[in-house]
Amino acid sequence: KGTHIHFRLPTEAEWEYAARGGASATLSHKYSGSDNIDEVGWYNGNSGLKTHLVGTKQPNELGIYDMSGNVWEWCNDWYDENYYQDSTGNNPKGPENGTKKVVRGGGWSDASDYSQVFYRFKYNPDKSNIYIGFRIVAEVE
Repeated sequence: KGTHIHFRLPTEAEWEYAARGGASATLSHKYSGSDNIDEVGWYNGNSGLKTHLVGTKQPNELGIYDMSGNVWEWCNDWYDENYYQDSTGNNPKGPENGTKKVVRGGGWSDASDYSQVFYRFKYNPDKSNIYIGFRIVAEVE
């Protein structure tokens, strides 16, 4: 019997936890790893209106790069504007259904405000877009 690895998109709660630097984060930054977007992310003010290689800015407290800016990132959750303010659970999994999926992190063509760790947006999961990418979660069994 070997080890099994499953890959999936992060939930929105997992994405934000990672973007904020995890449980051991001592600072509450505006962006993932800094209050200065130019240190950690690519946005319309510094990107030259194109994507950049991952890891060319500084990482956040968990050593994760590019969670603010560069490209929006898909989350597994369906979008509900009020889900998280109404949710009482720890590490919520998102609504059961919907028409659009959550994207987080902002991108190279957007103003820096969209790259703040709390900002959330929605997009149709049936559409492709040059502004949206993804990062995966690996679960080992």
